[in-house]
Amino acid sequence: MTDSLHSRMHVVSDETRNLVNLVLEYSRRRTLAEDTPLDHPTSEAELRRLAGPTVTEEGLGSARALAIFEHIFAPACISTDHPKYLSFIPSAPTKAAVAFDLVVSASALYGGSWLEGAGVVHAENEVLRWLAGEFELPAGAGGVFVQGGTIGNLSALVAARNAQKEKLGETRPGRWVIVCSAEAHSSVASAAEVMDVDIAPVATGEDGILRPDGVREALDEHGDAVIAVVATSGTTNFGTIDDIAGIAALKDEFDFWLHIDGAYGLAAMLSPQARHKFVGVEKADSLIVDPHKWLFAPFDACALIYRDPTSGRRAHTQKAEYLDTLTDAQDWSPSDFAIQLTRRPRGLPLWYSLASYGAETYREAIGQSIDLAREIATEIKHREHLRLVREPELSIVVFERDGWQRSDYDAWSDRLLEDQRAFVVPSSHKGRPNARFAIVNPLTTFDDLTDILDSME
Repeated sequence: MTDSLHSRMHVVSDETRNLVNLVLEYSRRRTLAEDTPLDHPTSEAELRRLAGPTVTEEGLGSARALAIFEHIFAPACISTDHPKYLSFIPSAPTKAAVAFDLVVSASALYGGSWLEGAGVVHAENEVLRWLAGEFELPAGAGGVFVQGGTIGNLSALVAARNAQKEKLGETRPGRWVIVCSAEAHSSVASAAEVMDVDIAPVATGEDGILRPDGVREALDEHGDAVIAVVATSGTTNFGTIDDIAGIAALKDEFDFWLHIDGAYGLAAMLSPQARHKFVGVEKADSLIVDPHKWLFAPFDACALIYRDPTSGRRAHTQKAEYLDTLTDAQDWSPSDFAIQLTRRPRGLPLWYSLASYGAETYREAIGQSIDLAREIATEIKHREHLRLVREPELSIVVFERDGWQRSDYDAWSDRLLEDQRAFVVPSSHKGRPNARFAIVNPLTTFDDLTDILDSME
């Protein structure tokens, strides 16, 4: 490494101090801003015109690079923490979580092994144990924070297949099968594709709920080929909760791995308003919940929890000579529990936020979103030109505008974003276009939502 490169990238020079101060000042302004910008996407051609080439031999300098980000690149991204970001499943991280994410990056922390990150692994595990307790799993339950629900579901299903292989020994079916609702999240089908296993989709009724009768038929049909039954606690489109209690009761008749995909909705179990909806979760062999959705953490964090963590370790521990120091020690190394090796301690912002505000604050914030969804659903029913598609189960509200085609919804959505009024993209159900509020931000108000409804008149 040349002296010039060493001094520019690693030594605490005046240039480095200025760079850090610039970044911290921007982060301070953005985190403490009272009015979060909504912003909107920009075409690639326009971004090229405005920014010009940014990766050059000479470098732009820290001030110029940050200015391009702040004034060109950042405004071309929609802010997921805006109170009127109501599409997909938003993110609404607390100020504590956002601030501590800076600490995680600044501290050069590795979260893959106990040897290298005992303190941060302990903190993450305290959160995972707290979540496991909220979900009424046994005291020994545990797991790891992974990137998102797709990786969480895939890792859990790989562990489920490994457990089934161990159970059957040399007796193997021709093709492994995952049983799930026909309305299960797309990540389950993606996991099956990656694992080269089959999906046995179980049809649901008009309400979209997976029920035990259909699951029983699939278990009877596929027998030992079933590596897992996946139940959803809060679908992305409607917030629908499968009949988890009924499906879990089938474990008295059949020996199968029950996985709960709770990426969005399982967080509602923390609220007294919704806890009764999740009976049966306590019998899960594995589950996921995404803190970056409804537990107010920044992207990206999914909590993957196993009823018996050794099943995850047996499936995922990587073996190599250079890893012998870690694998021989049998310490709690997070990389042993999912499809990953190198990992940042992505659960720490949630830990800091929980430690700062307390669990009760989280319960109140989740309950507030549930109450707001019910309130705006009632308002929708009172408006003649609107129709509620389904009563909200959690905090997602789906509704239709009489007489509108998909092109009308598209034009309306574009106007909302262009006017910086809200971000609400059209959705659909059974071929019919609709609008949809996904409410997870405690700063979203009833007036915000009625203003959007007014724009449909």
